[in-house]
Amino acid sequence: MSITSDLLRGHTDTIILAGLFTGDSYGYEINKAIQQKTNGRYELKEATLYSAFRRLEEAGDISSYWGDETTGARRRYYTITETGRETYTRLMAEWKSAKAMIDSLIELEEKKNG
Repeated sequence: MSITSDLLRGHTDTIILAGLFTGDSYGYEINKAIQQKTNGRYELKEATLYSAFRRLEEAGDISSYWGDETTGARRRYYTITETGRETYTRLMAEWKSAKAMIDSLIELEEKKNG
C-alpha cells in the first residue's frame, strides 16, 4: 500500500526537523532515511526537499554549512537550531492534536453489546 502524498503534505517541515533532531545531515541522506523508514513507500521530491530547507533556514529553524569532503561532490549539511527544536515540539503537538481529531471523525465506533 502506497502512502498518498496528499496525506503527508504539510508535514514536510516536521519530517525534516525530525530527521535532523539527532544529528546533522544532507539532502540525499535525509531522503534515503525517509525511504528506509517507510519501506520505500514515500520519498520527498528533490524540489520539495530543497524548498523546505530554504524555508526552514529563512525561519531560523535550521542552519547549513558546506562539508569538507576530499573526494566526490561537496555536500551542504543542515543542522537543527534551538528555534528548530522548539518548532519541532510545537509541530508535533499540533500533529498529535490533529491526529486525535481525525481519528474521532473517521473511526467507526464499535457497538457495545448489552
